[in-house]
Amino acid sequence: MREMKKNIWRFKSILRNENVKYRGSHDKIKYEHHLIPGLDAFLRKEIFVLEYVKSIIPGRISKSKGGQEKLKVTFQYETPSGAKLLAKGSKVVQEVFVVTQEPEKLKEVIEER
Repeated sequence: MREMKKNIWRFKSILRNENVKYRGSHDKIKYEHHLIPGLDAFLRKEIFVLEYVKSIIPGRISKSKGGQEKLKVTFQYETPSGAKLLAKGSKVVQEVFVVTQEPEKLKEVIEER
């Protein structure tokens, strides 16, 4: 029961964008994991400013064959809480989860880039 209350509190905090573990106050981006080069600037410039985005959670970083000089972010699929993006850089790929009520609008923004 205690664990369930804790999870409910954390979920409500994310929706209200309150200060939660690994976040600065008034920050939508969670800093539990490292970010690949260029991703922080992209998230702040393109995604952070969208009013319908509640939270941005960078995920794991994986090695990839080949790679690109410039950061490329693609929309992968919708999730129950929003959407999953993939950020591809020089020989690395990072998952990025976005909490939003409107993943279709997010997809449009990502594909227009």
